Amino acid sequence: MTTLPDPARFAHVTDWVFDLDNTLYPHHSNLFSQIDVKMTAYVGELLTLPREEARKLQKELYQEYGTTLNGLMTRHGIDPDDFLEKVHDIDYSWLVPDPVLGTAIRQLPGRKFIFTNGDRRHAERTARQLGILEHFDDIFDIVAAGLMPKPARQSYEKFAELHAITGHNAVMFEDLARNLSVPKSLGMTTVLVVPRNFEPTFSEIWERDPANEDDVDFVTDDLASFLTTIVEVIA
Repeated sequence: MTTLPDPARFAHVTDWVFDLDNTLYPHHSNLFSQIDVKMTAYVGELLTLPREEARKLQKELYQEYGTTLNGLMTRHGIDPDDFLEKVHDIDYSWLVPDPVLGTAIRQLPGRKFIFTNGDRRHAERTARQLGILEHFDDIFDIVAAGLMPKPARQSYEKFAELHAITGHNAVMFEDLARNLSVPKSLGMTTVLVVPRNFEPTFSEIWERDPANEDDVDFVTDDLASFLTTIVEVIA
């Protein structure tokens, strides 16, 4: 079940850090499924594999290397720019603007960041379609991370150093519990964003992280309402 925010746990926060895909927009929009299909196609074309074999390999790369991109770079030396451009060539109209979310983010006290394993162009297009882009101070993407994806510790440390973020003054919102382990160890408050009513989506069982549940402070299936509750108390 989802948990309501405890005002005392957020009153001190000065830096609000949000993952992008399936976090700032709801799982049921299914936007990431387009990227997922494009990644499978990329693997299939690169290695001349039928779709099912390409998809199986894609998921193996994701599990072993954190992202499909990292796996393909490590094993096959692909051009990351080519990969990022092709897999993010998607239809952003699947996303519905979210003015309630935008208002809540705007009213949060302090700085707001997007921290994504995608690239800046994808993050900007996504946030712009949602109507929330203007409320963020910066976007830390996979390129800024030196192509080292979450959950690698050095990616978080690079982000924190770049923006002078002290862990105990920050909160991170993510849809994958394993991506909250390092933030938790750095002293951040952690919030897991889950599918609405925990309904299954295209995200398969292999994406769930029961081993990392202890790194999650709060859980919500409605980010806009969660943030609005915080704003009503502390802003």
